Amino acid sequence: MFYWIMKHIVVGPILLAIFRPWVVGLENVPKDGPVILASNHLSFIDSIFLPLVVDRPVVFLAKSEYFTGKGLKGWATRVFFQAAGQLPIDRSGGKASEASLNTGLRVLGEGRILGIYPEGTRSPDGRLYRGRTGVARMVLEAGVPVVPVAMIGTAEVMPIGTRLPKVRRVGIVFGDALDFSRFHGMEGDRFVLRSVTDELVYDLRALSSQPYVDVYASTVREQRAPQSR
Repeated sequence: MFYWIMKHIVVGPILLAIFRPWVVGLENVPKDGPVILASNHLSFIDSIFLPLVVDRPVVFLAKSEYFTGKGLKGWATRVFFQAAGQLPIDRSGGKASEASLNTGLRVLGEGRILGIYPEGTRSPDGRLYRGRTGVARMVLEAGVPVVPVAMIGTAEVMPIGTRLPKVRRVGIVFGDALDFSRFHGMEGDRFVLRSVTDELVYDLRALSSQPYVDVYASTVREQRAPQSR
């Protein structure tokens, strides 16, 4: 109920009126049943605008630090992410990654929409980066359709490192649903996982028209980190 109130009565109408997002292909999102929305990731606000234009609630898996902050800022951040329908996960790897996978599968098992960023983190420079195979494993284990989604212009509205967004229009393009049922039972094959991931990212590249870089976005961000200190 809290999510519905924030989206439809408080935050949603205000943001839609200010930023006037344009949307293409929304009919590709199923009206019911489990589905994964796999999006490129340009800005913090991707997780805000994507759920706003979808009629059904969209659940994202957000890093747990967003839910554990102290003080007024920590409280505000926690409330915001809860209102946005996001669930906390531990991204430290190992058993934490397995727990994240299980959380995503639980959401899909409940017949809901799960939002995923195949790149694993925001693009550091607006280009599209290599996908993480964790998304493919979730797709194959859940056996649900995947709708690729391209966020357009969100990096210009709120670039990495900024606190307040600029008022500009953003776009959301939903592609045709992808069916990977031909790989059923092969989620343990790393070559299949890479193939599924690459096919998904290829579709994102076509929808977004972003230049593609065949390395992980996190690697590039780590390499650039010392230069920004």
